[in-house]
Amino acid sequence: MVAALCVLGLVAEAAAWWWVAARGASVWVSLSPVLVLLGALALATGRVRAAEGSLGAAAVLGLVVGLGLYAATRAFVAVVAPRWPGFRADALAAYGRGVRLPRWAAVALSVALVAPGEELFWRGLFLPELERALGWTAAAAVLAWAAGILANAPARNLAIWAGAVVAGGVWVWLAVRTGGVLAPVVSHVVWTGLMLLAPPLRVLQGMTR
Repeated sequence: MVAALCVLGLVAEAAAWWWVAARGASVWVSLSPVLVLLGALALATGRVRAAEGSLGAAAVLGLVVGLGLYAATRAFVAVVAPRWPGFRADALAAYGRGVRLPRWAAVALSVALVAPGEELFWRGLFLPELERALGWTAAAAVLAWAAGILANAPARNLAIWAGAVVAGGVWVWLAVRTGGVLAPVVSHVVWTGLMLLAPPLRVLQGMTR
C-alpha cells in the first residue's frame, strides 16, 4: 500500500506539472492540492519521523540551510540570468506564477501547507521507504533525489528543474543527516516563504526593460 502511494504520488506530481506547462493551469489550482494531499496521506501512514535526535537542533539546522539556500538562489539568478536568456525567461515565468493569487494568500498557503506537504511525502515517506526496501541509505538518497527531479521534469522550466536538482538534493541530505523530515520542512518553508516575499523578480525584470 505504501509503495503504491509512493509511485502514485510521483505520477500525480508529474501530471500536475504537465497540466501547468501544457495547459497553462495555475500551480495553485493543479500542483498545490496534489502536494497537500500527498503530505496528508504520508502522515496518515504513521511512518513519518520528525528527527532521530534533538528536534530543536534539526529545526535550527533547517533554518540555517533554508536561509543559505535562499541567498544562494538569489546569487545564482543574478549571475546566470544575464548570460542565459532561456533561464531568465523561465525564471520570470516560475517566480511569477503567484500572480493569480494575492501574495499574502500565496505565502500563507505555501508555508503552512504546500511546502510541508511536499516534504512530508518526498523526504518523510518516499525516502525512508526506499531506504527500508534497499537497506542502503546512500542508494535510497540518490534514487529519492532522482525521483523528485523526474516528478518536476514535465514543468519544462529551467528554473523549476534547477530547484529540483539543487534544493531537492539539499533537502534529501537534511533528511538523511537528521533522520527525519523536520529539518527539510523548516528549510523548505523558509526558502519558499522568502522566495515569495522577496523573489529575484526585480533583477530579472530589470533585464527585460
